[in-house]
Amino acid sequence: MRDFAGIYEQHVDQVYGFLAYLLGSSADAEDLTQQTFERALRAWGRYDPARARTSTWLFAIARNLFLDHCRAARAASVTAASDAELETVPAMPDQPSLGLDPDLERALRGLAPRERELIALRFGGDLSGEEIAALTGLSRANVQQILSRSLRRMRAWLEPQPVVG
Repeated sequence: MRDFAGIYEQHVDQVYGFLAYLLGSSADAEDLTQQTFERALRAWGRYDPARARTSTWLFAIARNLFLDHCRAARAASVTAASDAELETVPAMPDQPSLGLDPDLERALRGLAPRERELIALRFGGDLSGEEIAALTGLSRANVQQILSRSLRRMRAWLEPQPVVG
């Protein structure tokens, strides 16, 4: 029997990091991380390691919970929304709440939803480009291109601008 407690210990920080980067709220990230592992534990008997790595399976669960969370938040604040609108990642809150540098949080908020998701998977979830590609359905080259472009945009935001005068 595979050891679920070991899987939890191995991946809980990655799942939390991914969700925290996306949500900008430690409380929401903790809640969704807990829900991810509750859902995974209930489905543990059906998990097939031949179909996906454990980390890929867990991140798929976390992503689905995140999208459900976004849909619920939108439904509470908007009476009608299109499916395309529901798939967008909401902006991170203005108040830093994860212990990240405020400039870094602003730089993350400046990214497009897809860019922020890939940054969250790479640096919050500590996934490789290949793992991100498998999870998102993008090619590895596309993942690398989006990550590179996103990091350049963030770096431009974070680097001090020279004073002209």
